[in-house]
Amino acid sequence: MTFEETYLNDNILDALYDMHFEEMTPIQERCIPHILDGRDVLGVAQTGTGKTAAYLLPILSMLDDGDYPEDAINCVVMAPTRELAQQIDQAMEGFSYYLPDVSSIAVYGGNDGGRFDQELKSLRGGAPVVIATPGRLLSHLKVGNLNLARTSFFVLDEADRMLDMGFIDDIMQITKLLPHDCQKVMFSATMPSKVRELAVSLLHNPIEVKLKVSRPADKIKQQAYVCYDPQKLLIIDHLFQAGDLQRVIIFCGKKDRVKDIARQLRRLKINCAPMHSDLTQQERDEVMYRFKAGQVDVLVATDIVSRGIDIDDIRIVINFDVPHDAEDYVHRIGRTARADRDGQAITFISDRDIRRFKQIEQFLDKEVEKLPLPQDVGEGPEYKAAPSSENSKRHRHRSKGGGGHHRGGGHGRGRKDKGRDGKKATE
Repeated sequence: MTFEETYLNDNILDALYDMHFEEMTPIQERCIPHILDGRDVLGVAQTGTGKTAAYLLPILSMLDDGDYPEDAINCVVMAPTRELAQQIDQAMEGFSYYLPDVSSIAVYGGNDGGRFDQELKSLRGGAPVVIATPGRLLSHLKVGNLNLARTSFFVLDEADRMLDMGFIDDIMQITKLLPHDCQKVMFSATMPSKVRELAVSLLHNPIEVKLKVSRPADKIKQQAYVCYDPQKLLIIDHLFQAGDLQRVIIFCGKKDRVKDIARQLRRLKINCAPMHSDLTQQERDEVMYRFKAGQVDVLVATDIVSRGIDIDDIRIVINFDVPHDAEDYVHRIGRTARADRDGQAITFISDRDIRRFKQIEQFLDKEVEKLPLPQDVGEGPEYKAAPSSENSKRHRHRSKGGGGHHRGGGHGRGRKDKGRDGKKATE
């Protein structure tokens, strides 16, 4: 389905034409018409599916067509991190190119006083669209720098990450200030019970759009070591001695684990930095800058960076812990093999995580290659299912010490003769 087959207004379609976007992604095709119809929407889709355009395009179209107050905050988009807020703001610039009266401001922490003053001036003047992190927006609200009493649209992006980062109280405080008839849109990459509860409390009779989680890109070489917990650092030491350790992300399930692993890697003379929710925004920005600039070889992180961070040249992703489900696994290893590059994903499977990883393999519809443990590491657990499981009949692999490792209505605008290349809006 093309954008011209919707009833997005002409100014939006002109911007999409200039950007060479014609065909909608599935999440856009299923969300845009409902948002244009004024419905609350709950969207469940992975990063990279085009969800930013799925909510920005219809909201911008309605703001451009409608009679909304010039001195009000007409739309609030909430994002969990400064980086995502900046990405949404950049997408907004392109989509609103022909909308001179619809501007945006990104509001986030970790800035100097000059930036805060700039935010204050824009907010008091009535910025049509505010893209904000919860903490920063709440700070402005508490000192009376803005009023949400006349806000018409509210978007909660990456809701699962919001909850993981502890923003639930901030979100509830903010949403209590919205008018009753405010149209709300909520997106999440996953749908755990806490996100479902949040959706029930915030949304009114929503349309639910859920896309099936995509399997990892074929260019990702997926491998695993079946090992005991004490063997994991020994394997990492072996991996990094055998090859180039630049552009590596090691994912761990808990922030305390991240801190401990980073300390131990430093003892091994590995140039690494931790990334977790205990860091301030300024500290996270500094870590990401150093990693992107090549000043840090290895990033040890919680799932705070498994989604929404735009780094195209990650060579290896290591799952120090098996993710909780297939969706988290896909998001983590999806940090590599981007922009047509090859990538490698290695997962450490402890004896406690075998059943969980077998469930991930069932989702992948493939068995991930199990690598032999390095000779000096010792013998690992047997990779087998419980006797009552269907998987007990599958091939059993015993990971032993061995040699080395392996790496609405259409507009009918008649533009087909102008040489569009038919790209999809994946912002």
